[in-house]
Amino acid sequence: MTATEVQIPDMSDDAAPVAIPSQPSRRGLRDRVRRRTPDPTSGQGAGRQTAIADAPFDIAPNDPILAFFQSASGAVDVTTLELESAALDEMRAAGIVLVVPLVTSGELIGLLNLGPRLSERGYSSDDKQLLGTLAGYAAPAMRVGQLVRQQENEARQRERIEQELKVAQLIQQQFLPKTLPDLPTWNLSAFYRPARTVGGDFYDFLEIPDGRVLVVVGDVTDKGVPAALVMASTHALLRSAAPRLSSPGQILAAVNDLLCVDIPAHMFVTCLVMVLEPETGRIQFANAGHNLPYLRGADGVTELRATGMPLGLMPGMSYEESSAVMCPGDSLLLHSDGLAEAHDNKREMFGFPRLAEIASRPLSGERLIDACMSELEQFTGPDVEQEDDITLVVLDRRPGAAYVEGTS
Repeated sequence: MTATEVQIPDMSDDAAPVAIPSQPSRRGLRDRVRRRTPDPTSGQGAGRQTAIADAPFDIAPNDPILAFFQSASGAVDVTTLELESAALDEMRAAGIVLVVPLVTSGELIGLLNLGPRLSERGYSSDDKQLLGTLAGYAAPAMRVGQLVRQQENEARQRERIEQELKVAQLIQQQFLPKTLPDLPTWNLSAFYRPARTVGGDFYDFLEIPDGRVLVVVGDVTDKGVPAALVMASTHALLRSAAPRLSSPGQILAAVNDLLCVDIPAHMFVTCLVMVLEPETGRIQFANAGHNLPYLRGADGVTELRATGMPLGLMPGMSYEESSAVMCPGDSLLLHSDGLAEAHDNKREMFGFPRLAEIASRPLSGERLIDACMSELEQFTGPDVEQEDDITLVVLDRRPGAAYVEGTS
C-alpha cells in the first residue's frame, strides 16, 4: 500500500507526521512507515524532528491485526496490544505507537500510523478523539479517491486492450484472401463476420498444380483472441501443406498431426478442404468435422458427406475423401456453424433445415449470401447479439457455359 504524508493539526502543542495508505492491495495492506531523527540543521534543537521514509512493508491478508483494526472503535495503542501478528511486530520495530484505522462502509481502507509525540508525552484522550474525528472524514474521501483512480486505471486498461484487439483484427484480416480467383465460367463469393473483434473462422483459396483450386473453410472452437491465435496457426499449416499434398485427406492428416502438438487443451478445429477442377467441375473433398456443404443441382439440394475427426484432438487420424461433379448452373454453399446454430430471443435455433431451404433457392453468389444474412436477421431480430463467427463461401458454375482456358 502506498502512503501519502499529511500533517495533523497541533495536538496539545505539537504534531506528528502521519502516513496514510492511499490504496488497498489484494495481497493485504501495504504501509509506508516513517521514523524520526533529529534535524541538526533546523536551528530548533533536538525538539524539532523530521520524518524519514523507510521501505514499505505488507500486511498479509490473513494477519489477525486486520480484523482487529476493522472492528476497532478508535485509535489503537500498538505498544500495549497483545496479538500474535507479524505486522504488529514490524510496526513496533518501525517506532509506531498509535494506529487509527480508516474504515468506511465496514471496509478497512487504510491506517493512520503515528510515532511518539514530538514533545515525548503520550497521546491524550483529546488527541485520540481528534484523530478519530479526522479518520471519520478522511476514510470516505480516501475511498472516493481510490475508486476514481481504480476507474481511471480500468479505463486505460480497456483502451489498451481495445487498441491491441484492433491491431489483432488487422493482422487477422491479412490471413483472409484479398481477392478471389478469377475462373472462367465460375463465380466465387465469400463472406466473413466475426462475433467479436477477432474470431476463429477462416476461409482460403489456393491455386495448386494443374490449374486446380484448393478451397478451405474452417472454424476454431471458442471465440476471441484464443480462437484467433489457433486460427492463424491452422491457416499457416494448411498453406504449408497444400503445395506438397494436393489430396484433401492427406492435407488434413498432416495438419492434424502438427496441430495436436501445440493446440491448447479443450480446443479443436473443424475444417473442410476441397479441390476444384474448374474445367470439369469435379470437386474432391475431405471433412474434419465441419458442417456439410449444400450442393444445389437440377435435382434439388444434397449434402456432400465425408467423415473425419476435427483437427487437433488426436494424432494419426485419416480422413475419408469423397467427390462430386458440379454441372453448369449448380451452386455450392460452404458455411460455418455461426449461421445455422444462431438463436432468437426465445432460444430457438435457426437450424440446418432452414439453411438448406435457402440454399435450394435459385440464387447464386452474393445474392445467396445476402439471402442467408437477411433471413438470419429476420429470425433473430435486430437486438440479438451474434453468438458465433459466420463464414459463407459460394461456388457457382455458370449455366450454359463451357470452360475455355483464358476466357471469362
